[in-house]
Amino acid sequence: MGLWSFVKGAGKALFGDDEASTEETLTKEVSDLGIDTSGLDIKLDGEKVTVSGGENLSAEEREKVILAVGNVEGVAEVEANVENEPVFHTVQKGDTLWAIAEKTLGNGAHYQKIFEANRPMLSDPDKIYPGQNLRIPQ
Repeated sequence: MGLWSFVKGAGKALFGDDEASTEETLTKEVSDLGIDTSGLDIKLDGEKVTVSGGENLSAEEREKVILAVGNVEGVAEVEANVENEPVFHTVQKGDTLWAIAEKTLGNGAHYQKIFEANRPMLSDPDKIYPGQNLRIPQ
């Protein structure tokens, strides 16, 4: 199992300030992204999410599940089984997809690859925020 850290206070708020995420809301978040959640088991223990099952998921879908639940407000860690170690990038203040592509892929013009690798979680290449984690395609 791999373990990834996320910025606990930077993620997407699924509820108002008074309510915390639940296993059901995290599963719904993944499902709303168009990822098949049948056979997928999402467990929440405080600030840590454990993802298991989902043998029907591709490596790309599994990485998107990790990001979908990790980029939720209140989640600090995600533990999951993956075949190959995924490459994630934590967005810093002032980052753009172009700058991230230059840093991680060697050419800013490849920003579209990062955008596509993070769809449908990203709806616009200009809408990223500090603390957000993004998939870097290999």
